[in-house]
Amino acid sequence: MTKIIGHRGARNLWPENSLTGFRHAMRLGVDAIEFDVHLTDSGELLVIHDATLDRTVRATGPLRRLTPEARATTRLRDTDESVPTLADVLAVLASTDGPRLHVEIKLDEAGSPYPNIARRIAEELQRFGVDNRAHLTSFDTSVLTDCRRHVPHVARLVSVNADWAARHGGLAAFLAAVDSLAEIVAIHHELMAAEWELIRTTVPPERLCVWTLNEEAQIRYWLDRGIGHLTSDRPDLALRLRDTVTT
Repeated sequence: MTKIIGHRGARNLWPENSLTGFRHAMRLGVDAIEFDVHLTDSGELLVIHDATLDRTVRATGPLRRLTPEARATTRLRDTDESVPTLADVLAVLASTDGPRLHVEIKLDEAGSPYPNIARRIAEELQRFGVDNRAHLTSFDTSVLTDCRRHVPHVARLVSVNADWAARHGGLAAFLAAVDSLAEIVAIHHELMAAEWELIRTTVPPERLCVWTLNEEAQIRYWLDRGIGHLTSDRPDLALRLRDTVTT
């Protein structure tokens, strides 16, 4: 059965990467919740997608310069919440019967990995006792290699879209390079559709994740193909459609 992943909580239903969104996504019964982590210059691990504040926070400028004091007084757009720390999020999601966690390790505003971020995140996962139900995820294979070095027991997911595949010698070369690096290969839906014949003969369906699907027709299309994992901003819709496929 296809596993349904709530993207940034469930960003088409509630503010993305917010504690409110994560709480509601858990109540939906998703199989996994995906969220993003950056590292600030002051050493905080913050759960937010962009390397800048402008789109999702009532503030501007590089995220990495946000101090703990400034963070306490800023608010996510459309909420009364501040940018959550990784610890804040794990405190919400750490219930023993909770979903799997897809923790995307982001790059800085220059597109470079943050120093030691994989180790720092892994330590937090272990502190909250959720390392056994987490996937550490990234586009960047050097980040995932670092994850394997520091916490080889924590599962990994690698993401790719057409642009990223082209930068790495094409999709076939990319898939070959990551075969032993990650348990799940997450492929953008447009690339998945365009290269389906290559993909289905290279990666077992249970290891494949398609992202990010929000329309009924697209969701049904990939559910019908028995894809292992499906990421959506509308996990409520994906869960409802999955019920019609499996019954």
